[in-house]
Parts: sequence; structure tokens; C-alpha cells
Amino acid sequence: MTTQRSCDENPAGLTPEHHDFRGIVGFPLLWRRHMTASLTPPIDDTKFGAFTDVGPWNIDLDAISWSANLDQLREEIRAKVPELTRKRRLPPGRRVVSILGRFGWAIGRWKFAKLRGLKGPASTQELSLRLRLASESLGSTYVKLAQIISSGEGVFPEELVTEFRKCRDQVPAEPFSIVKQIVEEDLGCKLHEVFHRFDQQPLAAASIAQVHRAEIKIDGEPIEVVVKVQRPRIAELVHADIAASAWLAPFLVGRIPVSALANPPALVEVFAQSIVEELDFRLEAGNMLDVARSLKSLEQDGYVVPRPHPSLVTKRVLVMERLDGFQFDDLDRLKAENIDPHDIVRTGMIGFLEGAMVNGIFHGDLHGGNLFVRPDGKTALLDYGIVGRLTEPKRVAFLKLLMASTTNNVHAQVEAIRDLGALPQDVDIDDVIVQLGLDGSGIDPMQFDQTELVEEVNRLIKALLGYGARMPRELMLFAKNMVFLEGAIATLTPELDLFAEITHISMWFVKTHGNQLADDIGIKTDDFKVDLTAMKGQFGVDPATAEFTYRELQERRELIAKRFAGKE
Repeated sequence: MTTQRSCDENPAGLTPEHHDFRGIVGFPLLWRRHMTASLTPPIDDTKFGAFTDVGPWNIDLDAISWSANLDQLREEIRAKVPELTRKRRLPPGRRVVSILGRFGWAIGRWKFAKLRGLKGPASTQELSLRLRLASESLGSTYVKLAQIISSGEGVFPEELVTEFRKCRDQVPAEPFSIVKQIVEEDLGCKLHEVFHRFDQQPLAAASIAQVHRAEIKIDGEPIEVVVKVQRPRIAELVHADIAASAWLAPFLVGRIPVSALANPPALVEVFAQSIVEELDFRLEAGNMLDVARSLKSLEQDGYVVPRPHPSLVTKRVLVMERLDGFQFDDLDRLKAENIDPHDIVRTGMIGFLEGAMVNGIFHGDLHGGNLFVRPDGKTALLDYGIVGRLTEPKRVAFLKLLMASTTNNVHAQVEAIRDLGALPQDVDIDDVIVQLGLDGSGIDPMQFDQTELVEEVNRLIKALLGYGARMPRELMLFAKNMVFLEGAIATLTPELDLFAEITHISMWFVKTHGNQLADDIGIKTDDFKVDLTAMKGQFGVDPATAEFTYRELQERRELIAKRFAGKE
């Protein structure tokens, strides 16, 4: 009879940074049977998913223990959001006092600094610092919100993004004893019964979870995996924070002097929609499979998705394949591996757009920490807690929006935004166009100082709220990802001709998916032409301009920034 050892033992005499369980047997019977079956799979999972050519296990979609009823589970979780964000006459608990106190103190300190003469970018930096400190003091929910903002370059002010980015890698890790307890509770067995080795120190610690390197044994061979473990009581804390924030948000409309934060109720609603799904790792594992299948169906062979384990996934624990690679913006490494940076940019742009337009699914949180390049030139996509999913009507509306933007059809753009859920169905489209200045009388940032521009943005947001406008989650995720991809262009291919690239990608879509585009939105692909007039106007260049590089766009933005700061 085998004596079961304690999980706290260190049989190999290794350092405290990890536990090593070499030689220990006694895996749970169900898990051992599943692993044995996965060693001789009846199908090759690379035929339906964008996975590595040879993985530690194969995915049999009909034999995954955690995948039952994921669609129903997702709908049940989403149904909780309206209750969490509903209007309440009275504050939902004492948490409101803490939130109001922290952010009130932050804004008060910033206003005091303004009275002492702080202006321009220095003032925004001071406000960003105060908001970041308040977020960190309030805990995981607000750290997560700060992390989302930190990946929104271009959507949010540079000072705010830079300051909130400090939250991304500075979240204290949970003690290993807590991690061990959660893993054992969710998997229903001792740590050493499943893992050959489990590092005590995490690879990364974020607001919702932390990630540990570990090993499992398959057919006697140790296989490296990554284990994502949820923080204790995080779901309860998040729900309380969402309810409190939703109660406070209406009082803050137009009061936060950052244009991108001028509509707090919409921001709270979008944030709630995203974070509630992140609290169940079974949904994240399902997202991994769905995105992998989408990429494969579109023949996007430039991507790799890590395989989730077929049985070691629960609400709070996710075991997945460990992928290697290097940072996507490491130009020296790209050169050493003979990988063209333009290929990385174009693969990212087309793959992202194609997933949304054709299959209605896309990775919703692209940033430097969630993707890297493998030596074979493929891009590994990580972290599937946030994924954009479009229903068929919304996918068609989204498709119409993108195509209308390409052809400079303003009326069709606003109609598509309405159909995405941003505006009521009975809204007067022509009136919206006039009220928002989309009829050619819109604002020109070169004609306003920073205060005037913020006031104008606040006016537009209040006008939208008057129409009953909402912020569609998928549209916000898409916009945020586009900003990230724009940043990738700035880093990897600053001399890229934007007009030529946009035209190339648009025509590629028409050529590749012309029949589907015709069926979905009724366009005549033979007559399709790219109209960059509106985009050139946004960039502030002459309509006759034939070429415009990203470097020139940056110079243009720097000019506008100097105009804001009163330097020119």
C-alpha cells in the first residue's frame, strides 16, 4: 500500500520557490483515464484549432469534462449585470462610503494642486497619480479597471495610461498556502496527486488571479503547464464594487475632467459586462477553444492559442499549455529570427478584423502582455478572460459600420451604431448627425485649447445620453484593440503608409469575403471603392494627399498636443 505524502513535504530537497512531487503516484482515477485517452486521440486537434503542431495533449471536443452548457452559463452570468448596475434610491452598502471617500480625496488633492498653479500635462499627470493611488487602495476591482484603462492607449490620455500601467505588474501575490487551498478545493484532490511540480512564486499576479508555472506527468514524462488561480472571495468583492460604482456613477457625469471618463455610467456598465465573465475560468477556457476554432476556420495560420487542459479546469482554476516566445515589439529578436515586422502587423490587423467581421468573435484585450512572437514567426495569443462575442444581428451591424466607415457613409455609420445597441431603435438618425456635428460641422481639435475640447466632448456625451445612448461592450473592446494595433504599427513599422495599408486590407476583405459581404449587407463588391476623405480630414491632411506614414501621423499629433499645451 502506498502512503500518501503531505503536500507540504519537499521530497527532492528543492528550494522554497517550488514544490516538486517526483515519484509520487495516486492521481485521481478520472483524471488518469482522461490523460490516457488523450495520449492516443481519435482526432488531430490542429485540424479544427489554431494550436501548436505538437501539443502536450490533444483536445477532443466531445470529451471535455468542463465544457457542458457553457453558453447557458455565460447567459446566466450576463443576466446578473442589469441587477448589479440597476438604479437604486439608496446606496448599496457601506462600500459606497469607501469609494466616494477615496476618489473624493484624490480629486480634492488634484484641485488643490491646480489652485497652486499646476496646469496642462502636469495637471493631468497629477490627477492620474491620485486616481491610481485611490484605485490601488480600493483593491482588486478598481485595480482591474485601472488595468483595462492602462491598455487603452489613444482612448485615454497618455498620462492616465502610463500611470495606470503601474497597476499591471504591481499587484501583491496571494500566499502560496491560499493558492494551494483553492487548487485542492476545486480539483478535489491533493496538489501532489495532480502536479509533478508546482512553483510557489507566481509568474505574474493580477487583480483577479495569479499564474504559476507547474508540471504534470504524461506517460511518465514531465510536461510544463501554466496554472491560473483565482483570488479568494474576488467574486463577492467585485459584485459589491459594481453595485456601489453603479450607484455613484450618475453623480459623476461630466465631473471628471478627462474626456474619456466623462460618462461614468457607461464605463461602469461595460466594465461590469467584462469582469463578471472573467470570474469563471470555465468560460475563459471555452473562449480559448472558440477563438482557436475561429482562427482555424479562417485559415489564419499566423496565430497560436494555448490548449486548455481537457479536465483540469474549474470555476477558479485553469490549467493550460505553456507556450514560449518573445515580446512582439522586440525588433532585434525579430531581425535575428528573420521575421518581417510588417507581417506581424498585417497578421494582427487582418486576423483581428476577420474574426469580428466574419465569425463574430475576437480576443477582447490585446496588449503587450497578452501576446508574443514564437521563433517560427507565429503570434501566440494569451489571456482569454475578455472576448468580444457578437450575436448575428450585431455582427451584421458591426460589418455595416466598418464598411460604411471605409466608404465614408456617415448615415450608414450612425445606423450601424444604433443597431449595435448604442442608440434606441426609434432615434432620429438625421438629428443625431446634426447634433453631434457629423454633417461636416464637427469639431477641429486644432481650433480648441484643451479645456475647450474637453467641454465640447462633455457636450457631445451629454447629448448622446439625452438620446438614451449606451456604450456597446464589443464596440469599446474593438476600439481599444484598434488603438493597440495602431501602437504596434508605431513600434514595428513607423514608415508604413497608412492609406495604402487600409486600402489593401479593405480590398483583401472584399476579394476574400465578397460573397458573404454581399449576402450580409447587400453591397455590390464589383463597385466597392475605398473613400479615405473623412480619415484624411481627421488626420488634418489635404484630401489630395496620396501617402501618409504613421510617423507623419505622430508628428501631426505632437503638433496638436503642443497646441493644447499653449506652446504654439
